[in-house]
Amino acid sequence: MADISDRKPTIIDVASRAGVSIKTVSRVINDEPHVSAAMRDRVRQAVNELGFEANESARGMRSLTPEKSYVVAQLYGDPGGAYTSDVQIGLLSRCHYFGYHLVVEELDYQSPEIERRTRDLVRRLKLDGAVLTAPLTDNETVLGVLDDAGVPYVRVAPVTELRHLPSVKIDEKRAAYQLTQHLLAFGHRRIGFVRGLPNHSATILRFAGFEQAMHEAGLTIDPALIEDGEFRYHAAMPGAHRLLDRSDRPTAIFASNDEMAAAVITVAHEMGLKLPDDCSIVGFDDISTSEMLWPSLTTVRQPVEKLGAAAGDLLFTRLSPLGGPSLNGNSWPDPAPHQILPHDIVLRSSTAPLRRGKTK
Repeated sequence: MADISDRKPTIIDVASRAGVSIKTVSRVINDEPHVSAAMRDRVRQAVNELGFEANESARGMRSLTPEKSYVVAQLYGDPGGAYTSDVQIGLLSRCHYFGYHLVVEELDYQSPEIERRTRDLVRRLKLDGAVLTAPLTDNETVLGVLDDAGVPYVRVAPVTELRHLPSVKIDEKRAAYQLTQHLLAFGHRRIGFVRGLPNHSATILRFAGFEQAMHEAGLTIDPALIEDGEFRYHAAMPGAHRLLDRSDRPTAIFASNDEMAAAVITVAHEMGLKLPDDCSIVGFDDISTSEMLWPSLTTVRQPVEKLGAAAGDLLFTRLSPLGGPSLNGNSWPDPAPHQILPHDIVLRSSTAPLRRGKTK
């Protein structure tokens, strides 16, 4: 356990010492039923050993506020896939630790019914909190509904940070910039790009990093080499065909997630191209199949499960009235916490130096 000698112990420390969830500690402190005698003894022993003192105003919150549901939601608006499930794995690990249930709901961010659907969801599930992934993380309608309902939430990978709303992310723009620099260092100048969903933070930030690296290299991006793929394998196939079927095809292609990169690789094989000699290909995310592709994929590794876990830690510290620093009633601290997790550029065999004689 972390050293707490220089601060007051919190409910999180008590739960860790007793080997139980925060929900169980809260029940013991508030003399609630449905806790075994042995469990009560473990919690009370941990309280005594740590010298924990419950905040009296927090102790009385049960009588001043509605009963907690101990339900939080992961709200997403993209087609799902590996990214959504990996966020879920990380968030679920924190839900188990803190004693909460997780529901996972998709909201169509393009639907005119999104406001009504979000309000119905909040009312029906009686949410204690939520974690949002892109593109919902930047959707003003969804954020407004949650704010109106008083449901605290954490945003995963927003386009921009807002001072009053917490977020967790990697620096996607910088990661895409570094990956483009890798292609440029290999001598590639005619580089295609496959974008994801419109209005998605990853689409915006990853293209911005690519654009910055190209401009700094003194290169003009050819609009004819930009295709859309919606972050999905099958949706990226037509654009991959168009890029690779050109007489002046690009010598490298940056697909802004690994599913779309897999589509480019598949199309290249179908066309009889030799990779990476005829075309270098990079992706983004480092999903589990990236290493299984042939050639194995050069990509950006972002710690998606850790993003989900970090979002959960922020949310549950906010939801625990007995733990952590003062949160000024129902508000986040000012400024709200923002975390940037590290990423890695993973170099594999899908990229190679430009072959002499190839078009630049």
